[in-house]
Amino acid sequence: MQSINQNTMSNALPDFRNWGVILRSLLLVNGMVLLGAITLASSWQDILERLIDISALLQPVLLLNLSLLFMLNSWLVRLTYKRGATVVLLLAMSVTLMIYHLGGRLYISTVDYGYFHSWRNALLSSVIASLLLVYFQFRAHALSPALDKARLQALQARIRPHFLFNSINAVLGIVRANPKRAETALEDMADLFRMAMAHDGELVIVRQEVALARQYLALEQLRLGERLKVNWYTDNMPDDALLPPLILQPLLENAVYHGIEPLAEGGIVEIKLYCNGNEMHLEIYNPRQEQGSHHVGNKIALSNIRERLALQFDVEASYKVEIGKDFYRVHIKLPYVKELVQLLPVS
Repeated sequence: MQSINQNTMSNALPDFRNWGVILRSLLLVNGMVLLGAITLASSWQDILERLIDISALLQPVLLLNLSLLFMLNSWLVRLTYKRGATVVLLLAMSVTLMIYHLGGRLYISTVDYGYFHSWRNALLSSVIASLLLVYFQFRAHALSPALDKARLQALQARIRPHFLFNSINAVLGIVRANPKRAETALEDMADLFRMAMAHDGELVIVRQEVALARQYLALEQLRLGERLKVNWYTDNMPDDALLPPLILQPLLENAVYHGIEPLAEGGIVEIKLYCNGNEMHLEIYNPRQEQGSHHVGNKIALSNIRERLALQFDVEASYKVEIGKDFYRVHIKLPYVKELVQLLPVS
């Protein structure tokens, strides 16, 4: 799960429970090993032999270190950066010494077995760990909270004009036929935009996001009438879950304008929100006609959602689209985050 830390990102250790951090650590360390094997080798065959020799000690050390950091992550995030980094370096050295000596004669054919060489490898492990911390520190600085907040606000600004334009069109569709109803709709729209503009880039409680989505769909139902039907499935939705703001409304806008509206008979939009273990799921289904849509698809809002999910959750979030002959389904999966504290984008 994403790291939750009250420190600024530039002063925080990486979240060792995030799969993106784990995968990057594995790739970077093994990349350094490969580079070292190529540098030391005298032939192509020697590269493979040296890589096998080094990996015999490296892989157990690396995997055990990552496992211990995963378990200790909740404690590490409460430390200052210097203390946390010191713990990480000492852990790297200790695990190396332990693996080296427990392996005993297993490493005598791959490295010179002895007191001096065991400490040499322990120091080498701390150097590699230091390089990883420098990399994550540099990446954290590039993705500082201020920059992330600015990017999120800019991304959301690209959604809000669509939101406003389409909501006004919904009210205009009934203003002559039913002025009283249109007046009520304008009041609802004012409440709707008050909620939407209140978001500042942080995560929001799921029930607030659902309330905003319901108001948006109510405005669309004023315009489309019985052609738009909505089924909500929220029995297994955790009320304390947090979501990126304005994530449901663009998906529902897409479902209405590119799915329901082109169909003369209309159709049903289905929204499912549920929790499965440590994962939060959002599914939106709508019918569609294979050809002849009178709307040209605008993919800005959908690419916006992909970018925000990647920015805030890295590889722990996924966005999948299934397009059938007569249906369109979006399935979003993200970590089940429920603590109302400052969340920082993944290191």
